[in-house]
Amino acid sequence: MSLVGTGTIGIDTVETPFGKAEDVLGGSMVYFSISASLFTMVRLVGVVGEDFPDQHRAVFAKREIDLAGLETRAGSKTFRWAGKYEGDMNEAQTVSIDLNVIAEQAPKVPDAYRDSEYVFLAATHPALQQSMVKEFPNAQLVVCDTRDFWIESEKTELAKTLTLVGGVVLNDGEARMFTGETNLITAGRRILGFGPQFVIIKKGEHGAMLCTKEAVVTLPSFPTDKVKDPTGAGDSFAGGMMGYLAGIGKFEVGQLRRAMAYGTITASFTIEDFSLRGIEPVNRTMVDERLAQYTEMLTFG
Repeated sequence: MSLVGTGTIGIDTVETPFGKAEDVLGGSMVYFSISASLFTMVRLVGVVGEDFPDQHRAVFAKREIDLAGLETRAGSKTFRWAGKYEGDMNEAQTVSIDLNVIAEQAPKVPDAYRDSEYVFLAATHPALQQSMVKEFPNAQLVVCDTRDFWIESEKTELAKTLTLVGGVVLNDGEARMFTGETNLITAGRRILGFGPQFVIIKKGEHGAMLCTKEAVVTLPSFPTDKVKDPTGAGDSFAGGMMGYLAGIGKFEVGQLRRAMAYGTITASFTIEDFSLRGIEPVNRTMVDERLAQYTEMLTFG
């Protein structure tokens, strides 16, 4: 089934206790599309400035990613973010952010994309997410992400977005902030009340939790001792999850559980190096091999 994703494409500078990477490819839709392309063709919708380097653009050409929806806007500059991780590296400290082109009008969705059946909306303004939903009248599943900034500043609009989507992905802090609930199961069920069929709550190094009206499923993270840069882990999780679901064309609880496992695996590759260095060399065979290790870890005798 056709999968389309929309979100940021940018240039990052990241510093962690394990080093620093300057002016590297980043942004939610970069990590999402690279991870999702391990499972299916991805249609990318995004916008960059005329300063976007050719070597960054070339990264997409190595994958099954349709770039008809990637707009290069003359006279504009590409989104830039600089961040720093310390201690347990669970949260990034934003050092600087230049919205540049993403503060302008949204990118245009190509007519050829409007028949997309699986849609992922990365963490942008909720009103923009609402307008994007309308661009895909044939969508069988629309999933959105969000972040603390939008919960703080646009909670009412975010609630409207939740009435339009089939699934939502957010982290544990965001789930608690949005609902006011401490218990994550209660928080997940509260979010279901707005309309989504499922809620996935990411818990960083502690894995992820799925909530539907029928079930609650928790999965741990994949154990790795090579954590260098957590940037993009959540977007890689979403990419692996949505790529798998679009590839099989189903999203009942059983498929969602397996999709979460694939998302966990793609995220585990991403965090092992800076920028895309961890996930870029990965192929589907490598993903399935690591999934087999993960499955064995979860199997009881």
